[in-house]
Amino acid sequence: MQNYIHKTELEVRDYECDIQGIVNNSVYQNYLEHARHKFLLATGTDFAELHQQGIDPVVYRVEIDYKFSLKSGDSFICILNWERKGNLKIIFNQDIYRKSDNKLMTKGKVVVVILKNGKPILPDVFIKAFEKYKNKKGDV
Repeated sequence: MQNYIHKTELEVRDYECDIQGIVNNSVYQNYLEHARHKFLLATGTDFAELHQQGIDPVVYRVEIDYKFSLKSGDSFICILNWERKGNLKIIFNQDIYRKSDNKLMTKGKVVVVILKNGKPILPDVFIKAFEKYKNKKGDV
């Protein structure tokens, strides 16, 4: 778990599981999104304020590799780092580890673009906030 700059701890709730007793695949996107939002809050990024300025981060692509399944009651951490790709894209690399044994459960890659009034813009406002956080926190 090196080179990650933020972690969010969560626990699987019963209603997130399917008839097989494992977390439904679609729920993992919720976990990843919640962790990104917690990271943004930690950097001081205010979604509501940015939205009022017409600035919105939007998911462009999601890739998830399901290694093993989480089950009801499992505690886990979702860790992330980020990188810039080209001029317009920010990539969040996010992994989920089960806390009881530090087993890698899921690997995710989420590509985000920033829109202003519906048109793509450079993600400078986010990059500045992320760099400050990365320099303060270091590896998780």
